[in-house]
Amino acid sequence: MDSASNLALLMARYQQGDSAAAADLIRSLSPPLHRFFLMQYVSRRHADDLLQETWLRIHEVRHTYRRGQPVLPWLYAIARHVRVDHYRKTHRAESREERLEESFDVAQPAREGPPGTPDLERLLASLPESQREVIVMLKVSEMSLEEVARATASSVGSVKQKAHRAYETLRRGLATMLAPGAPSRGSA
Repeated sequence: MDSASNLALLMARYQQGDSAAAADLIRSLSPPLHRFFLMQYVSRRHADDLLQETWLRIHEVRHTYRRGQPVLPWLYAIARHVRVDHYRKTHRAESREERLEESFDVAQPAREGPPGTPDLERLLASLPESQREVIVMLKVSEMSLEEVARATASSVGSVKQKAHRAYETLRRGLATMLAPGAPSRGSA
């Protein structure tokens, strides 16, 4: 990912109407944003939709970015709001619709990696959403504690606490998965 100063420069140029800067931002930040949505356990189709909606929202509110401030916390705050809005909209729609029972089983996609390796998705799924979000921002998107705190509208201490609790849960889950006699990845 580009350096923070380069992102801030691209964002400032984008605010001035530079379409090349907008394209550079989209090219460099879309992959980590897409991973952010995928790690929240939404389908690839929904992650694609959320990514597109995030860029539309960024375009609409690009004037609210304050020059000289880090871009990632501002951007991830928007992405979080888009995700929450999407969840609320989907939840409202689902609550109004009748669910049809499907009588067939859908095959699960095959997991990648050698047999016996821990299932990262399953480990992350065991975390509460707020902890999972912090871990994704810190480790996948490589944001600093301060940037995550800004993006999640919380304190650095709160981010540290969520990360610590998530690491403890992940360590316990990993130890359980790797323990002799533990069920393998394919079974559960």
